[in-house]
Order: sequence, then C-alpha cells, then structure tokens
Amino acid sequence: MRLLVRRVLPVVAVLLLILAALAAWNREALVRLNAVNTLFAEDRIVWNFSHMDTLFHTVTVPRGDGPVSELPEGDPQIMPADFDEWLSRRAVTSLVMLRDGAVVHESYHLGTGTSDKRISWSVAKSYLSLLFGVLLDEGHVESLDDPVTKYAPELAGSAYDGASIRNVLNMASGVTFDEDYLDFWSDINKMGRVLALGGSMDDFAAGLDETFVAPGTQWQYVSIDTHVLSMVLRGATGRSIPDLLSEKIIAPMGLEAEPYYITDGYGVAFVLGGLNLTTRDYARMGQMVLQGGAYDGRQIVPADWITQSTDPSAPTAPGAIQYGYQWWIPADARPGEVLARGVYGQYVYIDRAAGVVIATTGADRAFREAGAFDDSLDMLRRLAAADTGG
Repeated sequence: MRLLVRRVLPVVAVLLLILAALAAWNREALVRLNAVNTLFAEDRIVWNFSHMDTLFHTVTVPRGDGPVSELPEGDPQIMPADFDEWLSRRAVTSLVMLRDGAVVHESYHLGTGTSDKRISWSVAKSYLSLLFGVLLDEGHVESLDDPVTKYAPELAGSAYDGASIRNVLNMASGVTFDEDYLDFWSDINKMGRVLALGGSMDDFAAGLDETFVAPGTQWQYVSIDTHVLSMVLRGATGRSIPDLLSEKIIAPMGLEAEPYYITDGYGVAFVLGGLNLTTRDYARMGQMVLQGGAYDGRQIVPADWITQSTDPSAPTAPGAIQYGYQWWIPADARPGEVLARGVYGQYVYIDRAAGVVIATTGADRAFREAGAFDDSLDMLRRLAAADTGG
C-alpha cells in the first residue's frame, strides 16, 4: 500500500500542477476577454486607452539608445472660440499641434498627461505603410503587384488567394469582412475575441474564405487587410514587425518614450491597431511625413514612397473620402492634405502646404455618428489655417 501511495502521489502532484496552470490560464484569458467586452464602456474608456498593457499581451518596440529629437516651442496658436466645446463634444484626450516643426499647442484632457501612451487604433496602419515603403525600397519585397501568397503562403486557398499586395494596401482586397464595432458577432469583434483569448491572428486571416468582388475592383475598409500586409513583411524578411519598425522607423526618429504593440497569443503584433505611443511621438511621425520622409537630418522613409502612399489611388466611390496605401485623403482634399485615422477619435492630420501637423487622441464614443468625422476634420482644418499668437 505504501509503495502504491509513493507511486501515485507524484502523478497526483503533476495533475494538480497542470490543473492549477489551466486555471491560471483561464483566469488570465477571462480577464482579457472581459477587457474586450468593457473596453469602450463610458466609465473605463479613457483609462483603458492609456493602459492597454495592463489588459492584453504586449511587446515593446525599442526606441534605441539615441538622443531624443528636439520638438522646439513656437509661438502659441490662437485657438478658435469654440475649441473647448469641440474638445468636449469629441471627448478629446490630447492634442499636440506643430507648425513648421515647432509646438504651437499642447494640451491634455479627461485626466490624461504627457506620459500617457495612448492606443493608436487604425493610426497604426499608417505606421505599417511607412515600414512597407522602407522594406520595398530595400528589395525585401520585389513588387507591389506580387500576390500576397508569394510571401505568405499560408494564405493559399483563403479569401486572399489572388489578391496582390497593391490591392491589400489599397483596402481593395475584395475580402468579405464585417467592420461593425457595434455588432457582437461582426468579424472585427470576433477578431478581438481571438486576440483576447490568445489565439492566432495569422490563423484568423487564413481562415477567411469569402470575397464579395474581385481584388482591385472596389474599395472597402477591411482592417484584417493590414494584418495580411504584416504577414507579407514577416515572410519577406523572417523578422517580427516590432523589430523591423524599431530599426527602420522608431529608433531613427528619436522618440521620447518606448512604444509597444498589443500582440496575439503567439507574440505577433496587432499591427492594424495595437501600437501605443505618446501624443508628442505621434506628432513626430506626422512631421516626418510632412517633410517627405525625412526627420532630424535623416531620410528615414523614401520620399517617393511618401508621395506614392499618400496619393488617393484606391478605387473609392466618386465624391467619397479617398484612400491611399493605408492613408486617408479627404474627398475635397487640398494639395498636401492627408491623415492617419483611428476609431474613437485618433488622428494624425498633416497639411503640407500650411506646414502643420496635428496629433490628437480621443475617447469619442460617438465617433460613428453622422457628421462626427466632418466635425473633427473641420476643426483640424481651421486650426491649420488660423493665425498664431506671434
């Protein structure tokens, strides 16, 4: 009997350890799932958007060991009389405005501050576009007209089979994907639950099997397209996106704080919306684009890629807002006007003719309401056109 007990006890101990590990994993997964389900709750949204690293798997994007690039102070911007009303209406949490490379306005709201690393949401798509331009120029990707399956063979047989890189950059993949954030069963929310429960974003993308038009025929905003672009870059280089973004974009810019990405359960960066930075560092990105890919005396992104990627090349409907390679261009855009744009009020607005960059973060739960985007675009344009106090 004693011999049997001695043999059984180690087995029981191992089983208990396994059960404890499973319980801990389930508890962590449930915490992340609850975070997804309450991420945009009115009483949590502002705090959540500054603390995504407490809710999800994350990985840092090293800023390098170089000095912080200067953001000089300029003459204070004269703000419109209704500026404070707009801040409240759009639940703006921060705004940094540069004119000719100098800070002319910087303010933080709803309890946020300079050190907050705010979630980018789809502003992150424009960062990936910048990285794509660098790696294309370096020859890692041979042509934008290559099929995505050339670099991401796991997409063979999926809805992306037959789509070119250019199609996907333009959000014209033709892939069926429901982007409705308010529908619990939409594809975008299913994807969020995959992320929260530690699943694989690559598997999720490869599992999509429906198209609604032929690739390149029609523009439709499909966030998972951006993840497919990351699959292409990872396949072309054999490296992770955080490592590549750090080396090619982040470290050369001399950011103030180290960014981080949300990741899936396999450590793969959530490139379509999971980048987190300070608002001043978002503004630095905008200034680099305004300057044709150059920043702090260094050409970081090829100038011709900046021109090409911010051109309204996607097959959008006539008269509608336009799209380039992961960049937005207003329907009535003035020359040199382009923006990165994320849900709930995240913007990096660039007016090259005026020499203005405006980075804003927000927690605007009404961002989908009719006129919300026009309301923000109108204010950004008015700020760009306004006088300074100098």
